Amino acid sequence: MADYSIEIDVLRNDERWPEHVSDAVDKIIATVMRTLELEVEGPAELSLLLTNDEEQQKLNESWRAKDKSTNVLSFPQIEPDEAIEGMLGDISFAYETVYAEAEAEQKPFDHHFAHLLVHGFLHILGYDHLTDDDAEHMEAAERKILARLDIADPYADIVDH
Repeated sequence: MADYSIEIDVLRNDERWPEHVSDAVDKIIATVMRTLELEVEGPAELSLLLTNDEEQQKLNESWRAKDKSTNVLSFPQIEPDEAIEGMLGDISFAYETVYAEAEAEQKPFDHHFAHLLVHGFLHILGYDHLTDDDAEHMEAAERKILARLDIADPYADIVDH
């Protein structure tokens, strides 16, 4: 079988996003795949949008009927447990929200972005947090992946959620 990778298209719609953030994306996605022992089964593509609160609010309103911005939105285009190939989906990030959360949580911006990218990509892969069991499963995967990226456990200070 051929060794496929994921082609990642990054669109910076807001100049406040540091350019080096785009450079880290391939490593983060590759770490998710290796950690979860997943294989890309054919040519695959993922699209990332680095935008702002205004555009993110419009996306959130259009797709989730929520009239507010949010840190990350995922739009999967593959079904859970199916082959990882083709157009996998889109993930968008709101700069102001990501920045404010990193500041409030006293975390490096790059670490918080990496966590949100992992979280968003897990949604693309079919993970969710609608039930407590699903949330625990997803958070366990996030912890394991982030540890491999030398990023502190983002849930360490949370008692119950």
